[in-house]
Amino acid sequence: MSLDSFEMKFLSDLIAIRSVGGDPEGNLPYGRAPYSALEFFLDTAKECGMRTGIIDNRVGYAEIGPETSDKLVGIVCHLDVVPEGTGWNTNPFTLTLTEDGYLCGRGITDDKGPAAASFFAMRRLLASGTELKTRIRLILGTDEERTCSCVECYADKGEIPAFAITPDAEFPVIYAEKGILNVKVYSDSPSQITAFAGHATNMVPASAEAETGGKRFEASGVPAHASRPELGVNAIFELVKSLGKDELGLSPVLSYIRNELAERPASEYTGCSVTDDSGEITGNPSVLRAGADGESITIDIRYPVTASKDDILAHFAEEAAAYGLKVSETNHMAPLYKEKATPEIKMLTAVWDKYMDRYDGFKDEFKGMYKEPLAIGGGTYARHMPNTIAFGMQAPWQQDQCHQANERRKLADFETDIDILTEAITGLTELV
Repeated sequence: MSLDSFEMKFLSDLIAIRSVGGDPEGNLPYGRAPYSALEFFLDTAKECGMRTGIIDNRVGYAEIGPETSDKLVGIVCHLDVVPEGTGWNTNPFTLTLTEDGYLCGRGITDDKGPAAASFFAMRRLLASGTELKTRIRLILGTDEERTCSCVECYADKGEIPAFAITPDAEFPVIYAEKGILNVKVYSDSPSQITAFAGHATNMVPASAEAETGGKRFEASGVPAHASRPELGVNAIFELVKSLGKDELGLSPVLSYIRNELAERPASEYTGCSVTDDSGEITGNPSVLRAGADGESITIDIRYPVTASKDDILAHFAEEAAAYGLKVSETNHMAPLYKEKATPEIKMLTAVWDKYMDRYDGFKDEFKGMYKEPLAIGGGTYARHMPNTIAFGMQAPWQQDQCHQANERRKLADFETDIDILTEAITGLTELV
């Protein structure tokens, strides 16, 4: 079924809200913009006949199904987005349908698009009069890109689903997620050079700059998600390569980046050679600051589920000490691992297998290649909500769009997303 006029307008209005997390504003912990997206979404859901609620202005929900049921199936999405960055061919906050059939706009894949597709699936179930055995609740966070404290708030104060999916990754089904560790290497001493790069730890920085002695240096890169740094070009690396020995000598942090990070794979500068079912370790030096208050580089690390976080931190501390630098852990999300043989994972894998050939770029050989649950380096809400796994929405052979310029989703794929979500959530109501 094609998107109707209501759905297209809703999606356009949702993308138009620049819901980048910010500083607290009054009783809004993540600022006005993410809350505005949540308020708009839930007001519309309520007009469509859904039951809605908001918890601590951090997270909200929309629900359908029999109120008398004590069983709950969940869909967990987020409405906040990363900053737009540079390199767009269209306005990132104007939903654009391109001539070749793509919906383009910040959040169309991560994660406003999947949230809207989930909403449309529920709306169509309501309109069809389908008799549901349990309640279905769409849970909407507003700070996933920074802290995930929104869904942690829900896990603490909201009703926990018997089983939930989060369509914020890729197909088939995610059974393992690497650990996420943010490491800050820093000095508290005033820096003799001013430098700046990066706005979010989970993005490959697209630009970097430095200034000293009246000389200014600038470098450009290509943004990408921190879990797939190989898809981007790190502007911080480009910056330090352009600096001479005199400039590097003014900054222990820039020297450390040039010598230890820019020329070595993550397995070496983290000291972690572990590779398991979840893959190998990756690193993304993402946020650079240098000035009168000190200097620092923050590195986003995605480590295998069997690796040791403490060993990684110890290795960073040892190498940083050679430059007179200190190390701190600024954020950590433990790895996630679930057994593949659960009935829910088996059912969701079968649903994916049924719809796989409808996704753009499908080839017959993919039926054999992409039929098993998989592990990822990205972090999803599944780590923060009990009984939750990631399911979709990107086909595994498609280029990762998360956090990239010109973020896009094939319109035909978006329509398939609605169908696959409809079957997935109705299937879960039979199992919980």
